[in-house]
Amino acid sequence: MTARGYAAFPKVKRRIATSWWGKAWDKALKDTALDSGMLKLGRRYAHAGVVGPITVSPGRLHAQVHDDDTVHSTTVSVPVLTEVQWGRFLDRVAENSAHIAALLDNDMPRDLVLAAEESGVDLLPGIGDLEPDCDCDGWELPCRHAAALAFQVGWLLDADPFVLLLLKGKPEQELLDALRERVAGPVGTRTPVVVSHEEAGQLPDRPLLPTTTPVVLAVEPPPGFEAAELVALMEIAASRARALLRSGSLEG
Repeated sequence: MTARGYAAFPKVKRRIATSWWGKAWDKALKDTALDSGMLKLGRRYAHAGVVGPITVSPGRLHAQVHDDDTVHSTTVSVPVLTEVQWGRFLDRVAENSAHIAALLDNDMPRDLVLAAEESGVDLLPGIGDLEPDCDCDGWELPCRHAAALAFQVGWLLDADPFVLLLLKGKPEQELLDALRERVAGPVGTRTPVVVSHEEAGQLPDRPLLPTTTPVVLAVEPPPGFEAAELVALMEIAASRARALLRSGSLEG
């Protein structure tokens, strides 16, 4: 199991999530909480800087939360996606070249939520999904310590939305590797997309794009990218261009 640790947030007068993913987490937290008053108290604790370093692992958030002279061990659990759910989600993502390019560039576009929903998968927590566990004597769900921890996750998402995917069960690198497999397949096994003369017959004045010549990179890929990744993206772009030519969507 992969876990990532994040430094404790310092005391601040006021802080709110600013990114789309951070705000979406914040809204989901408010929509699913059973005690809005305890959420407000938890927000004050989050601002007070009493939450220690946060550990994020598949299905689990954990931190020690200081309250007066006592340190509480606080955990918030969330359901992880099954391998079947991950498979459906990644298959859907792989159909969209914009999603692929964004993820390979360490960006998480907000419409991944829609792709997940279309796959029958929930990335953001719903009612009953957040299960707090704290050794304090509070009976609320969540208690003030768990609420403070949960609020700070929205701040983590501002800096790194991949935290959410780790929480749902997939470390960033594992997810990207699985996506690359779907896009490119093992090196040397990709099937080229071929456009026949008959298919392109409606566009006699436009030269056919070469479809059988393998793509070869003339320069070294930039740092952080593998040649196979760039080749896969080039093939996706070429395939979409051919589809647009066939449909007559491009101006000459």
